[in-house]
Amino acid sequence: MLDDFDRFWTLISALAFFGLGAIWGSFGNVLIYRVPLKKNIAWPGSACPKCQAPIAWRDNIPVLSWLWLRGKCRNCRAPISFRYPLVELLTAFVFAGLYLRFGLSWSLLEYLLFSFGLIVVTFIDLDHMLLPDVFTWPGMAVGLVGALLNPERRFWDAFLGAALGFGFLYAIAYIYLAIRKEEGMGGGDIKLLGWIGAVLGWKSIPFVILASSIIGSVVGIIFAIRTKGGLKSTIPFGPYLVLAALAYLFGGESIGQWYLDLFLPSLISPN
Repeated sequence: MLDDFDRFWTLISALAFFGLGAIWGSFGNVLIYRVPLKKNIAWPGSACPKCQAPIAWRDNIPVLSWLWLRGKCRNCRAPISFRYPLVELLTAFVFAGLYLRFGLSWSLLEYLLFSFGLIVVTFIDLDHMLLPDVFTWPGMAVGLVGALLNPERRFWDAFLGAALGFGFLYAIAYIYLAIRKEEGMGGGDIKLLGWIGAVLGWKSIPFVILASSIIGSVVGIIFAIRTKGGLKSTIPFGPYLVLAALAYLFGGESIGQWYLDLFLPSLISPN
């Protein structure tokens, strides 16, 4: 009976985090649209981009309102991008998944804020080829402060993660610029990996770099072929770093540990 109650409570809690994630995803849509345009994120309220009619609260319920309105503005019937419910659903599933993986803990709180920020910067990068400093620098700082306050993490692990993540991509960008005389890695990507390292620790960096490079290479080749732009096609790298970071959170940590055990056993040995 106790096991049944525990499973029921876990299900109810996961659904609660799913709903919380959908709400935060709705706010994320506001940030994705307004931050790159340097607009106020609190005022005015949400409005249809085409007719500028204010969106009533009943039409602003995450996911459900989009389905109810069949993806169209109530006032002018202009189509509403599928991007809005996509961001809300993605955040909802990530929040519920993080709860199921980490339970109620200080780390869960950190990872919820972290994943929310990653989702927001991913879609900003896809739209504008931009990773705003307003997310990356504070994210790095919050990751370091969180390591000081969270008894489940260690500060030096976070500090080395930020330094290694930032320093590795900075070195790659510097070498590329020196050899090719052109930028090959944006500054936002460098700060993003520093942010990831500050939250996930230095052991995450090899996995994130390797996984994001593989994903980015495959997608980049497919994109270049489909657009006939060749390998010189410009694509944002931030989303691949984010995918790799989320993969590390949801199970990639064991792969990363195996990778370190294989190549750096003496460095990570407890003795």
